[in-house]
Amino acid sequence: GRLGKATSFIEHKDPTGQKRPRAHSINVDAAGRFAFAADLGLDKIQIYRLDSEKGILTANEPPFAAIKAGSGPRHFAFHPSGRYAYLINETNMTVTAFAYNADRGSLTNLQTMDTVPGVEDRQGFSTAEVQVHPSGEFLYGSNRGHDSIVVFKINGDSGKLTHVENEPTGGKMPRNFAIDPTGRFLFAENQESDTIVTFSIDPQTGGL
Repeated sequence: GRLGKATSFIEHKDPTGQKRPRAHSINVDAAGRFAFAADLGLDKIQIYRLDSEKGILTANEPPFAAIKAGSGPRHFAFHPSGRYAYLINETNMTVTAFAYNADRGSLTNLQTMDTVPGVEDRQGFSTAEVQVHPSGEFLYGSNRGHDSIVVFKINGDSGKLTHVENEPTGGKMPRNFAIDPTGRFLFAENQESDTIVTFSIDPQTGGL
């Protein structure tokens, strides 16, 4: 279980010198061919080809998926089907749905949805985690400041999202959450309350 020397190292940079890179997460697709790094500072998902035998990353073509300026991409999750992927944006409180081309490692923007619909005053708010339900039918995201989990229904034919609800987490600053492998429970981790609150998941609606 020990780690060897690093097999690859890539430093994110802005060619214009105007933005400060802030890589927040990295995900590998199911086939182990491509890696996706959400960079909050660059408003991009950097895409790399992965040599899974040698552990080497190289820039893909296309080398990134651009996100709307000021969005602040944070975390990323694949749909179990491998056809779709979802990005939660920390700064502008949105989730972006993508179609995924597993041959090219490319992402095509399908839709962007608000994680706190109807809320105008968002001072001090930001998003954190995003997870797809094991069934592939629902998407969840955490809202810090608003202190809620947003629930979306996923259309299996298009990958697009429909808002279901925002459920309070019973604490402050839900930085992370997890769904158990059976898909029956969600565990919301409230950083500033030092609590983990357990929710049952409705298998029909995805509601908490």
